[in-house]
Amino acid sequence: MKFYLDSADRSAAESLLHTGLFAGLTTNPTLLAQAGVGQQEIPALVGWATDAGAQRIFIQAWGSTSAELLDTGQWIRSLGDHVVVKVPATEAGTVATRALADDGVPVLVTAVYSRVQVLPALAAGAHFIAPYLGRMNDAGRDGRAETVAIQECITAAGSTLKVLVASLREPQQASDLARAGVSEFTLNAAAWQKFFIDPLTKAAVEQFDADIAAMAPRE
Repeated sequence: MKFYLDSADRSAAESLLHTGLFAGLTTNPTLLAQAGVGQQEIPALVGWATDAGAQRIFIQAWGSTSAELLDTGQWIRSLGDHVVVKVPATEAGTVATRALADDGVPVLVTAVYSRVQVLPALAAGAHFIAPYLGRMNDAGRDGRAETVAIQECITAAGSTLKVLVASLREPQQASDLARAGVSEFTLNAAAWQKFFIDPLTKAAVEQFDADIAAMAPRE
């Protein structure tokens, strides 16, 4: 099981990366903009995230053509061997994915909303694919069913392509997908905290604390 932190905000991400519970960091242009990180500051982001323990850092390529996506993707990869290039699930993105993969660059196909989008990703040699679970549900689609179908296509193809679920809102969504063989998730800090909210656990810990407080202190 691997969790990634979906953030470009150093103040929110750095301390969580230091816990060792996250395999790395995922970002996109929207997250960069929200955190005030410009293109010229992306290398610094890779630096502090790496220092905080990120084993993989996902940065999204930009451009409207396959050539532009390839160019920015190659620059992103030059920032480190542990940096994965994200490319949107468009025709231009798929062409760029094939070219990057042929050069040995790991690519995540992102902004995936349908099971059919896994097939071009497989043909292009992508390493990861990111279905937007919560956003599919918001659009009236069955995000869980689409994500499970994506995993089933990958398994049937005998591929090593990894499903990295994005737009995760609730812990229950992750546990349901884990039962279907999905093992990698990216989420923000607020969604992460929900894994530890349970009234029965809270009551048990309070009782433990009360009981230990009533004992004589250790010498």
